Amino acid sequence: MTEAKAPGSGPLTGVRVVELAGIGPGPFAAMLLADLGADVVRVDRPGGPGLGIDPARDVTNRNKRSVIVDLKDPDGPARVLDLAERADILVEGYRPGVAERLGVGPGDCHARNPRLVYGRMTGWGQRGPLADRAGHDIAYIALTGTLGMIGDPDRPPAVPANLLGDYAGGSLYLVVGVLAALHHARATGTGQVVDAAIVDGTAHLSSMIHGMLAAGAWQDRRGANLLDGGCPYYGVYETADGGHMAVGALEPRFYAEFLRLLGLDDRAGAHADVTRWPELRARVAARFRTRTRDAWAARFDGSDACVAPVLSLREAPHHPHLAARSTFTDHAGVTQPAPAPRFSATPTTVRTGPARPGADTDDVARDWDVPRLRSSTPKPPKPSNPQ
Repeated sequence: MTEAKAPGSGPLTGVRVVELAGIGPGPFAAMLLADLGADVVRVDRPGGPGLGIDPARDVTNRNKRSVIVDLKDPDGPARVLDLAERADILVEGYRPGVAERLGVGPGDCHARNPRLVYGRMTGWGQRGPLADRAGHDIAYIALTGTLGMIGDPDRPPAVPANLLGDYAGGSLYLVVGVLAALHHARATGTGQVVDAAIVDGTAHLSSMIHGMLAAGAWQDRRGANLLDGGCPYYGVYETADGGHMAVGALEPRFYAEFLRLLGLDDRAGAHADVTRWPELRARVAARFRTRTRDAWAARFDGSDACVAPVLSLREAPHHPHLAARSTFTDHAGVTQPAPAPRFSATPTTVRTGPARPGADTDDVARDWDVPRLRSSTPKPPKPSNPQ
């Protein structure tokens, strides 16, 4: 492996990553690798892709560098292969077969760099009846059974933004996969292809639930189980001011503390009797409606009742615990989650803001020794509309 010359920090310092630009889980996976210290070079295409936001605020491109390559130009594929030859990991999120048609598929890259870990991020995977179909997070999690688990029993399933499929079932599994393959490549000198499909990762996330289902401890319907809102002491309740409190008082001693602070000591045995759950839920809901969210937060503060206020995205960074841990950080005027997890010997940080398309061509050409990048004259990217 050739050490990257770009300054970095974190346990992946010295690891080189090529990201073929896309949207969603691929960029987030590459951001995580960059947060961990890898030198991530994002290969942007002329004019996009983009999320329609100011590139300076697209934090999924932080800690990266960018070059612009038009893979439809005659020399475009060769320029990407020059980068792949010097990289440890490549990440792409095209539909199956597209990278091959563009001349930058696994075969092309491994011919230049047999040690390369080639990470493929898709929704449906590289094989299967739906592999060539378009899709988004909501469709992927729908087929895995996980979307159907979420929400009230008498309403349609609740949409968990794109966190469950794109980022948990997709990005995080891709990162685990490419790092495991990198370990293998270092030990054997042989790279490989990592097929990270959102349907696979999201299904894998539900392993415990499938075990409970097989054991008869989970009903295959919403709002009827211990962890899906069916349990009255594991759920969300509205407060007097329209706010909400989250309750997770599962263990007996936490449940007892919850009842004491809520003022419902007479319901001590109700948690063990499923037939009493509707009555218990009604009593708990009525109590929470008597005070504001912040009043209840103060009431439960410092206790082991496992109760917390439901905060908004703008409120969360100011919570005392998250502020004390610096869970969020400010960089160039943008409040954003700090890199995670944390390392005692190789700490991570937000080193640079979002990479601007094509802004790092000369630096990457020098640091990676790719002269062909310097000689190109990329088309300027289309302007994005700030939001």
